[in-house]
Amino acid sequence: MKSILTFFLILFVIDVAKAQNFKNEFGFKTENDAYLATLNDRYYTNGLFIYYRSAINPEKVGENIEKKTFEISAGQKMYTPYWGQVAKKEDQDRPFAGYLYAGAAYSVFYKKESVLKTSIEIGTVGPNSLAEDAQKFLHKTVGFYTPAGWEYQIKNELAVNLSGNYSKLIHRSSDNAVDFSGQAYANLGTTFSGLGTSVLFRAGKLNQLFNSAYHNAVIGNAKTKSLNNSEFFFYAKPQINVVAYDATIQGSLFNNDSPVTFGVKPIVFEQQFGINYSSKRFTADFNIIFKTKEVKSVAKAQNYGGLSLYYRFGKI
Repeated sequence: MKSILTFFLILFVIDVAKAQNFKNEFGFKTENDAYLATLNDRYYTNGLFIYYRSAINPEKVGENIEKKTFEISAGQKMYTPYWGQVAKKEDQDRPFAGYLYAGAAYSVFYKKESVLKTSIEIGTVGPNSLAEDAQKFLHKTVGFYTPAGWEYQIKNELAVNLSGNYSKLIHRSSDNAVDFSGQAYANLGTTFSGLGTSVLFRAGKLNQLFNSAYHNAVIGNAKTKSLNNSEFFFYAKPQINVVAYDATIQGSLFNNDSPVTFGVKPIVFEQQFGINYSSKRFTADFNIIFKTKEVKSVAKAQNYGGLSLYYRFGKI
């Protein structure tokens, strides 16, 4: 954690961008249980995502809308049992699985500080996701153990997933240092289906939701001026998830012939804590997530961390 805070401080010192807005944003997010230094390597063990976002011409937004953005992305997730070296399928408490996708999203930021984001992802679950190759390459590169048991992974399945997310400001303090937002989401697809709700708490140097890095809203010109030229805040988000289907645990929705599958826990609670620094040019975000059990097996709860870095360009 000390190294993460040092990184944020260095970024703050070197960021000399003027107070101007940019149209585009490019960056990545990586998630891994190794970030918590717990020596665990299990369940949702790694995720890597790349994003490109662009603000839509402000002349094409409505009277009650501050801005709109468009996003394209690509990502990969990999899942293992309690360890990545469980060669016997009868010992596996969660299936080996991979998910590879390309996606697009459209976000609308309203003047009264609500955000509506809709997205679609198309890809694959199974060996075609290249998760086995990615984990073996990563472990070989850093000198970790050789994974074993991937021959029992979830089989190939076309992935088409739709998602909708809605956020709404509940309250912000008079000094603009603390706020609360309500959030809800729904997923429907061949890989992930379910819904959930959460409350986001932020404390520090904040901007409105339509100008905040938390919602990837720093790009573009909002009609309302930002509260600050930069942000630096801590956040916490307790969330309840209702899980209807998860192909990385249950296998194919239509023809489940995977060698290892389990049922899912219908209710999963997660708690997220994070720190975010954002200027007009850069965003850096680090968070940790704690989740209750997701699998109807002897599998345990899990936790992991995430790091996001974004760079903005293209003057408006």
